[in-house]
Amino acid sequence: MLKIGPVELKNRVILAPMAGVCNSAFRLIAKRFGAGLVCAEMVADRGIIHHNKRTMNMLYIDDREKPLSLQIFGGSRETLVEAAKYVDKNTNADIIDINMGCPVPKVTKCDAGSKWLLDPDKIYEMVAAVVDAVDKPVTVKMRKGWDDDHIFAIRNAQAVERAGGQAVALHGRTRVQMYEGNADWDIIRQVKESVGIPVIGNGDVRTPQDAKRMLETTGADGVMIGRGALGNPWMLYRTVKYLENGVLCPEPTAKEKVDVCLFHFDQLIKLKGEHLAVFEMRKHAAWYVKGLRGGNEIRKKINICEDAGQLRELLKDYARASEQDLVPAGQS
Repeated sequence: MLKIGPVELKNRVILAPMAGVCNSAFRLIAKRFGAGLVCAEMVADRGIIHHNKRTMNMLYIDDREKPLSLQIFGGSRETLVEAAKYVDKNTNADIIDINMGCPVPKVTKCDAGSKWLLDPDKIYEMVAAVVDAVDKPVTVKMRKGWDDDHIFAIRNAQAVERAGGQAVALHGRTRVQMYEGNADWDIIRQVKESVGIPVIGNGDVRTPQDAKRMLETTGADGVMIGRGALGNPWMLYRTVKYLENGVLCPEPTAKEKVDVCLFHFDQLIKLKGEHLAVFEMRKHAAWYVKGLRGGNEIRKKINICEDAGQLRELLKDYARASEQDLVPAGQS
């Protein structure tokens, strides 16, 4: 079984920390579907230090989500350490994760996220400073490198281990690739062979079979699932079961997808209030129906919904029509 510091996970399947997605409502669903660890979306160190209201709301954790990893990002040692200390003492997160993978310019311009990938020495200093300041185990999520000319994944992972980090999650793309092209799984294998701490593989895990193949070919200790779980928490459940006993559980029906989508919506309303929940749920609802028969048509209607009751009825009508096979055929 996978263990990160003193934190024992019940399996090796981990929900990735996706910005704008992994709030408590989504994490609770991932946990219900069997994820061994859920990761919260990244939180800015300065937002925590200045007690920004929106940032502080992002620190909310429901006990049912545990074990949970809370991810912070920042560019200066002082602010990162201060934020880590706050998370350590004032939240019930089990693990503090440091983001070294975010590729978006507004993060890298602040010397944060994947900008760190260019400097193994800075990685050592920053991680060591955080480890010294907190009691919770510290982990790092990173990419394989900045670009094809600057791939320091092995040195960077070794710096994390030397600094006292308890695990590394590695996405097999460079910062320049963003989310395009193919993830390099061989670099995950190389990193795993170069460090003694757990290595969690990430990138291009779209099916349970992908997860098994990644674990087998890289020797990684765990598999992190991100975009494959959007609107599809069954991916987590099916992967857990497939890794446990080789059984491939069936894909969900349209009704099952809509039922969980509505439950997700209810959780989001409790978390953010009806008005904000409707606008945030539109992207999730579109993901839930993606690939289903008639999914394109329903997505167009979802995207202009402004009312909770209207969104609910739209989804329920679609589920009823699917059950009676009244959904028009078409590309999804």
